[in-house]
Amino acid sequence: MKLVILDRRSLGNDVDVSVFNKFGEVISYDLTKENETLERVKDADIVITNKVLITKEHMDNSKMKLICITATGTNNVDLVYAKEKNIPVKNVAGYSSSSVAQVAFSMIFHFVTKLNYYKNYVDKGNWQKSELFTHIDAPFFELDGKRVGVIGLGDIGRNFAKKASAFGCEVVYYSTSGKNSNSEYKRVELDELLKTSDIISIHCPLNEDTKDLLNYENMKTIKDGAILLNLGRGGIINEADLAKIIDEKEIYCGIDVVSVEPIKESNPLLKVKNKEQLLLTPHIGWASIEARTKLISLVAKNIEDFIS
Repeated sequence: MKLVILDRRSLGNDVDVSVFNKFGEVISYDLTKENETLERVKDADIVITNKVLITKEHMDNSKMKLICITATGTNNVDLVYAKEKNIPVKNVAGYSSSSVAQVAFSMIFHFVTKLNYYKNYVDKGNWQKSELFTHIDAPFFELDGKRVGVIGLGDIGRNFAKKASAFGCEVVYYSTSGKNSNSEYKRVELDELLKTSDIISIHCPLNEDTKDLLNYENMKTIKDGAILLNLGRGGIINEADLAKIIDEKEIYCGIDVVSVEPIKESNPLLKVKNKEQLLLTPHIGWASIEARTKLISLVAKNIEDFIS
C-alpha cells in the first residue's frame, strides 16, 4: 500500500504523522503545485490532501483507491466523479470546534478589551509618568447581556454559542440551510440577526446559498460598534463590500478566511483605511496543536476503516 501526502507543511511540523507508516510506504511532500499533482499521485493507493485539488484527470490517470482530506471542507475534490469511479472520499469533521471558537473569542477580546492600546501605553513609559493610579482613556465594555448572533449552528457554531452563553451573552442564530431548529437558542432571520446583534460570528459552509451572504446592503444595517467575525469560509462575505463598509462606519471585523488563500495583493481588505477596525489572521482558527493532533488521528481512523 502506497500513501502520498501532498501538502504535509499545511499540517505543521510540530505534529507527528508517523501513524500513517503502519499502513504502508508513505511519501510526503511539503507542498504540491498544480502541475506536480498528477506525477505524484499516479502510483498512490491512498492520497492525503488538505487543499491540493484532486480532479477527474488525476483519478483517471492513477490507481488511487481512497482520497483522505485533512480538513472538513471537500471542495478541493471532484466528488461527483470520485463517486462515479467508486473512489471513497473521506474528510474529517468536528476536530477543530474548540480551536475555532477560542480564536473567535480572541478576536472579540482584541476589540472589546483594548489590550493592545493599554500594553502600548505601558510599553511607551506612560504609566510611570502618570499622576493617577489608573488610565482608562480607551473605554471597554463587558460581554454580559450582549446579543451574539451566530450564522451557522453546526458543530463549531454550537461550540461558539456555548462559550458565548458562559460569558452571559444572549445567543441567537440564523440557519443558512433553513433546516436547523436548535431549541437551546432563538432562531431568527438574517436581517434581524444583523440589525440587532452586538457580535456576529460566521460558522457556516460556503455553498450556493451562502456565497456573498453578507453584502453591502445588509451589512449597512449592522449596529455601529458591532463586531463581525468570519471563521467559516472566505466568500461568505463579499470582501469588496466589507472593505467599503469598514471605511464608512464603525464596525469591527475579525477575518480569518478570505476567498482566495493565501490572500492576494489585490484583496480589497488589505487596502482599508480604518485598519484599527480590521483584524486579519492567516486562516489559523482550525489549527491549535490539539486540533491538528486529533485531525491526524481521525484521518488514520478513516484509512483503518477503509482497509478493514
